[in-house]
Amino acid sequence: MASFATEVKNELARLSVEKETDRTAELAGLLRMSAAILFGQHGRFGVNFTSKNAAVSRKALQLFKQVEPGMRTEIAVSRSRQFNKHNQYGVRVVPSLEGTNLLEKLGFLQGGSLRIEPNGKLLRGTSSRVAYLRGAFLGGGSVNRPEASYHLEMVTGNYAFGKFLYDILRRMAFPVGMTERKDGYLVYIKEGDAIVDFLGMLGADAAVEAFEVARNVKEVRGQVNRLVNCETANLQKSVDAAGRQIEAIRTLKRHGLYEELPPKLKKAAQMRLQHPDASLLEIAEMLDIGKSGINHRFRKIQDLAGRAEAQARES
Repeated sequence: MASFATEVKNELARLSVEKETDRTAELAGLLRMSAAILFGQHGRFGVNFTSKNAAVSRKALQLFKQVEPGMRTEIAVSRSRQFNKHNQYGVRVVPSLEGTNLLEKLGFLQGGSLRIEPNGKLLRGTSSRVAYLRGAFLGGGSVNRPEASYHLEMVTGNYAFGKFLYDILRRMAFPVGMTERKDGYLVYIKEGDAIVDFLGMLGADAAVEAFEVARNVKEVRGQVNRLVNCETANLQKSVDAAGRQIEAIRTLKRHGLYEELPPKLKKAAQMRLQHPDASLLEIAEMLDIGKSGINHRFRKIQDLAGRAEAQARES
């Protein structure tokens, strides 16, 4: 069974991007996250993109051809020999004039030199920013199924790029966080509503629907569990109270005080002994009195039993 993150990426990879500026922004975000720059002769550059997701690799190939038509690409698949390990798919642009032009267009090169920080000029409109984030998520994003915890993340080995993504999301009013971990920098969202908004913004409509359904089921289960836990706690309280009441009645009997109880207290004691598993409310209904009335009678019985025990210890 594919992971939820894989399902989301497969859906996003199938989206058709119409605007040229958006295709350029999406490819830039994708390559910033998952590509290596290749150096060739005569100051020519290329790029090597890799992914464990076949649909994402096909998307990368499509974007390469759309953003820089006529560019020569090479495709490779590395088949894993280890059990349950994913194959790795690669799309390679050999160092060439076309590859150099592509990297300049995407903001990786400036004046023939590599540019470490992302180029914000690619993101002048909302749709370009969304496309850039979609590319970044396709390249290095992940999201948990809502049955577990709410968590969406994008991981990069480049601090400047991580901060760039963080700043974009902050400006778009997402409750985003950023932290460092051993394999890079993590930009994350942990609120369910914000994750839904983010996936919806990227265009993953089917994933949003699945997320909402699973989240609703999770919340209903949580409510049921809370109700069950509450009922269990109330039942345990009732059982414990009944046990204390029966013990108090037995104490009065041991000290010869049971028969001397006032009629109302004695009637309550008899009902409790006859119905040890009944709740306090059920005992009250049997005696045709209110809950406060039955509480008062059993408190009195327990007080009398406590005094009897104290007197016995003193003597």
